[in-house]
Amino acid sequence: MKQSFCPGKEVWLASDSFSSSYSGVFEDDGETAYFYAYDRDNPKEPILDALHIYDAHSFNHSGRASEAEIFWSSDGLKAGLLINEVLHAVIDFESCKAYCRTNFPPPGAQWRAAPREPWQDSFAALLD
Repeated sequence: MKQSFCPGKEVWLASDSFSSSYSGVFEDDGETAYFYAYDRDNPKEPILDALHIYDAHSFNHSGRASEAEIFWSSDGLKAGLLINEVLHAVIDFESCKAYCRTNFPPPGAQWRAAPREPWQDSFAALLD
């Protein structure tokens, strides 16, 4: 489901997988936006990874009406974040990997791993 928002103003959008306890959570705190890999079954450490999406002061849509959408692959194990119809991040819960256009920060939280792979538009194929 799409949600209207204004980059640089606080917003929180979550979408739960239909097949697992995973969620994708988009948050703009007014300065910075992140997309989180989240596990609802782990209340002590629910954030699996965090993907930087933009800094409000330098994002080309800041201050303008925009739309965000979190959508899921057919197996419910991969989530994508669209902002104004552009894919900004992909979370692959099955492989414990996540990708974003800013390629920042290094994988952390529970998914400490090798450095993130540089963004490729072909990551959209993970969501088929």
